[in-house]
Amino acid sequence: MNTIKTAILMTILTLLLIFVGNLIGGNGGMIIAFIFAVLMNFTTYWFSDKIVLKMYRAQQIQPQDSPELFRLIENLTARSNLPIPKVYIIPSDQPNAFATGRNPQNSAVALTEGIIKLLNREELSGVIAHELSHVKNRDILVGTIAATIAGAISMLANMAQWALIFGGRGNNDREGNPLGLLVSIIVAPIAAMLIQLAISRSREFMADESGAKMTGNPLYLANALKKLHIKSQQIPMQANAATAHMFIVNPLSAKGMAKLFSTHPPIEERIKRLESMVYGNY
Repeated sequence: MNTIKTAILMTILTLLLIFVGNLIGGNGGMIIAFIFAVLMNFTTYWFSDKIVLKMYRAQQIQPQDSPELFRLIENLTARSNLPIPKVYIIPSDQPNAFATGRNPQNSAVALTEGIIKLLNREELSGVIAHELSHVKNRDILVGTIAATIAGAISMLANMAQWALIFGGRGNNDREGNPLGLLVSIIVAPIAAMLIQLAISRSREFMADESGAKMTGNPLYLANALKKLHIKSQQIPMQANAATAHMFIVNPLSAKGMAKLFSTHPPIEERIKRLESMVYGNY
């Protein structure tokens, strides 16, 4: 179901790009904005692992540094037919984790010091399985494509804004449609961002489900999420908003209207879905 939802959202995002592109600058304007967005996001996609790991001062560890942790990871990767990722430790007391890397062969799992201290072995296996599922499901690639399209829409809106400021005129079909330009400048980028966030939340649900299947017990992850949600609110983390979507739980506070723009589904909903895999009645 989440795969279908992602496909539908990606289709809507693409159609929105085509609509806005034609409304503002025709095919030419749409292509220019799309090329710029592709170049920017391709660079981010290719080097994202190095950038984000350095941003959080993550240090790579070897099997001899934490034999039990590596045995746990080796067991999960063997079950899911994945290569063993690089493992990093983030010097932060907030319990959290994320996976990065452009493909399974170039992947990394990063765990904070706080999450290793907080969770027991079963709960930690649920978290790591969730992160390995992101790698297996190619979520970084999906997220990059969504960001590329959303970025192109935002660029088109900026082009329209500057055109209006400096008196630029569209072609005959568009110059007499100020409402259409207003929609493009204000509404379209917001709509694109909301769709992009919906895709991110959908992929979180998918990683929860496939990670639960990887461990064989959905309650491992459900119990971990309960602990992580409480502690992540109690212990602050100096996290960049642009990378918040990568973490298993939002490292930033999401209250009030901020929840609408959250990259993560409600933690209660995630736990409910995981428990329903055991008890049913979802």
